[in-house]
Amino acid sequence: MLVALGSTRAPKVEAARRVLAALASHHPALAAAELVAQDVAHGAPDMPLSLDDLLDGARRRAQEALTLEREGRVPDLGLGLEGGLDVREGPGGRRGYLMSWAYVTDGRRGAHGCGGAIEVPRRVMDRVVEEGVELSSVMDALLAREDTRSREGAWGVLTRGLLDRTRSFELALLNALAPFYNEGIYA
Repeated sequence: MLVALGSTRAPKVEAARRVLAALASHHPALAAAELVAQDVAHGAPDMPLSLDDLLDGARRRAQEALTLEREGRVPDLGLGLEGGLDVREGPGGRRGYLMSWAYVTDGRRGAHGCGGAIEVPRRVMDRVVEEGVELSSVMDALLAREDTRSREGAWGVLTRGLLDRTRSFELALLNALAPFYNEGIYA
């Protein structure tokens, strides 16, 4: 089975590897799955700021990944992972929630899964929303280092390492794959 991931970011690739390994005993075809990771044109904003952008970005990444060929083989599954903020206006003012979403498709059907949500501090959210700075850049500035997104990500910073970016994508992907590895319930 050939599984294509629409990203080459290390936390996303590692999440896909972990999920495929964990599901190998539940779905025999995944036991010998070959994972191919490639950046794809997905059309989502660099910094998604709404649930719609997150869902659409994950779906587009998976659909584009499904079109990738490897040595003349077409993927059996396309995986898309998208992280960003869902910004909401409410009685207490504007709030932003960091979310990780996955979408899985085999070309005939598809499913989304969420890896959870955590509220982002207002000072971080305001820089992202009002100044148009990507969350990863805000986190780098906050920590005075570079490339936080390739390590623990904002998830790791906000949870003091209890949940990192890879794990949030892992949970999202496990949830999105449920209709594929638990077909009896979803049929």
